Amino acid sequence: MKFRYSELLRCPLEQSAMQVKDGQLRCEKGHCFDIARQGYVNLLGPGDKRSRDPGDSRDMVAARREFLQSGHYEPVAEALAVSVSRLIGRDAVIADAGCGEGYYLEKLQQHLDLDAGAATLIGFDISKWAVQAATRRIQATWLVASNRRIPLAPGSVDCLLCLFGFPVFDAFMTALQPGGTLLLVTAGPRHLIELREILYPTIKHSESAVVQQAVDAGFVQGHSSSLQYTTAPLRQREISDLLTMTPHLFRASHEGKLRAAQLQNFPVTVDVRVQLLHKNPPG
Repeated sequence: MKFRYSELLRCPLEQSAMQVKDGQLRCEKGHCFDIARQGYVNLLGPGDKRSRDPGDSRDMVAARREFLQSGHYEPVAEALAVSVSRLIGRDAVIADAGCGEGYYLEKLQQHLDLDAGAATLIGFDISKWAVQAATRRIQATWLVASNRRIPLAPGSVDCLLCLFGFPVFDAFMTALQPGGTLLLVTAGPRHLIELREILYPTIKHSESAVVQQAVDAGFVQGHSSSLQYTTAPLRQREISDLLTMTPHLFRASHEGKLRAAQLQNFPVTVDVRVQLLHKNPPG
C-alpha cells in the first residue's frame, strides 16, 4: 500500500517538518527515514527502544487480528464510534496512539463513513509487526513510533485515541490542539473475569489511577461511560488468540495457561470504560 503523507509529520530527532523525496521522509535538517514497501515509516528515535524488537511480537499481532476479526469486540468499536462522532467534523485529524494492527481505526472510518480525502487518520505503534499489519486495513498515515515521542506537530490533533494502551499524558497533551479530546478506553474490573479466574489462583481488584494521572497532567474530565456484555461462546482457538494478545500471556503461570488450553465454548465478560479527557475545553 502507498504511504499516505501528512504535512503534520515531524522529525523525531529535532521536530522539524518533513517531506517525501526519493522514497524517504526527509526533514529540513537532513535526517532521512525510509518509506517501507508496505506503506509505513519507522520514526522511532534512538531513545525509544528498550529492546531490539519493541512492542507486540509477530505472534501477538497475528492472534489479535484473528480474534478481533471474529467480531467479539465489535460493540467496543461501536461505542468508540458513537463517542467520536459527537466530537469531530468530517475534516478532523484523528490519531490512534498504540494503534495495534489497525482494527479500531478501520472500524471508526467505517462507522462514521469518514471521507478519506478530508479526514486525516494517523495510527502509530511501537511494534513494527503491528504497523505492518495495519497497512493492510485502510489508507491512513501509519507510523512506527512511541507514545513518548509523538512525531506530529504540536497542537495538531483534534481527537487522540488510546485503547487498552499505555498513555503518556504529557505527550498526548502536546499533540492535541486546544479544545482537543483524548478518548481513553480502559479495562473495567470484570473484564475477561472468567478467563482470569482460570488463569490465576486469586483475582486482585484495584481501582485504576489512570484518570487521575490524566487530570494531574492538565486534562479536564469529560463524559464517562461503561460498556459490559458477554461474548458468544469462544472456541478453543479464539481463547488461545485472546490469551496470546493480552498481557496475561506473560503474567499467568504455566499451570494457569494449561487450564485455559482445555477450555471450549467459553463465553467471557467484556467490561470497558470509555473516558473523554479534554485539553482546555471551550467555554
